[in-house]
Amino acid sequence: MISDEIIKAASNDKNYGLLGQASHSSNLKNKICGDKIAVQLKVKRNKIESFRYETESCVLCQASASKLANNASLISISNLKKDVEIIYNIIDGKKGTLPKNFLYFKIFLKNQYKNRSSCIMLPFNALIKALKI
Repeated sequence: MISDEIIKAASNDKNYGLLGQASHSSNLKNKICGDKIAVQLKVKRNKIESFRYETESCVLCQASASKLANNASLISISNLKKDVEIIYNIIDGKKGTLPKNFLYFKIFLKNQYKNRSSCIMLPFNALIKALKI
């Protein structure tokens, strides 16, 4: 059962829809389930100013993309890869502390969503691909 919090996050479409002008972009497809995501970013001085996305995906991927886009200004590009690795470790059941700029991501770390980590992490992987890090 998907929580109401995740459904609410997925329905927040404030950053949904691609724009014509982006400094960085990428498209990814989840090989496991077929979810697709396209992201467009505006990055200035190593800071994400705008994060737009479109998905053809499940509610978990949509919610993850929405949360990520809504909190893009909190992301440290220089620490992103390390922070994502920590999140993967937590998903895999290893000990770790969620980076403070990703505390909003805690709703996805419940055991009931562990099998769907590829859906949840697809927006992160698209972000990393767009930034070429």
